[in-house]
Amino acid sequence: MREYAMVKQTINKDSLPYKLYQKAKRHGVWNPVDIDFSQDKEDWQKLSQVQQQEVLDTIALFIGGEEAVTEDILPMIMAVSKKGWFEEESYLTTFLFEEAKHAEFFSLFLEEIGVTNDLSHLLKPAYRQLFDDILPNAMGRLLEDQSHEAMLDAAVTYNIFAEGVLAETGYWFFYEGLSKINLMPGLMEGIRNIKRDEGRHIGFGTFLIQRLIHEKPELFDRVQERLQELLPIAVALTARDDSDLNVNEDGKHITSLGIEEGKSMEYALKQLTARIEVLSRAKGKTLEEINETDVIFE
Repeated sequence: MREYAMVKQTINKDSLPYKLYQKAKRHGVWNPVDIDFSQDKEDWQKLSQVQQQEVLDTIALFIGGEEAVTEDILPMIMAVSKKGWFEEESYLTTFLFEEAKHAEFFSLFLEEIGVTNDLSHLLKPAYRQLFDDILPNAMGRLLEDQSHEAMLDAAVTYNIFAEGVLAETGYWFFYEGLSKINLMPGLMEGIRNIKRDEGRHIGFGTFLIQRLIHEKPELFDRVQERLQELLPIAVALTARDDSDLNVNEDGKHITSLGIEEGKSMEYALKQLTARIEVLSRAKGKTLEEINETDVIFE
């Protein structure tokens, strides 16, 4: 027989997922169609063809990734529902809304600057390996398997790696390449909004993994192993061909937007290390302490 949490007034308002749910209702309602891209259209024409291509290379990763994670989140929602985790389910309903909105934003941006051609040819094999194979398999497994191991693999792949490492590195690229030189204000406004949304997503994944580690401490080793398996994908996606690089006056190899060779991977590794450090704190903590932990990356 189904148990009704709200009828019994048993919603845990102290749980981190419930707090994230409240944050999402307050901060996750921005609308991509309200963003003014008029200056972006002018700035786009100021960029060289090489610079435009550098931007499009990253936009292609985002728009494909946002569409993929929108589709792939459904099994996790169903999995926490089957476990009876109402607070987690409540928050995850906002995931679906926000991920779809992120895909809409990038699509609208491309339309506004006049880019209408298919960008799928820009997706590297490593990208397709992650979003066409590894991620949907990890998430799809949850439809039949809600074990600690399956839940952990899904959250590590989706929240920690795809969002907490790859997407965060993408935000860094836009900041370093465009915001610092005051270009594309509409794009950067959307990026800031998306980053805030994704900060909550990463916070949820971190909480979920900590909860699982709390119940089975040996799973922390599985987290590290999973991330080591995924690391080559980050290496491949942040790598630049020598033909895409210039040498500046300091003798450093830089991209057309001035980003130094290797800095993207350096940032990705920094994010990865930070995620592992936060997750390691779950060992020996109570669930109440985990709920009180500030793991929201905004």
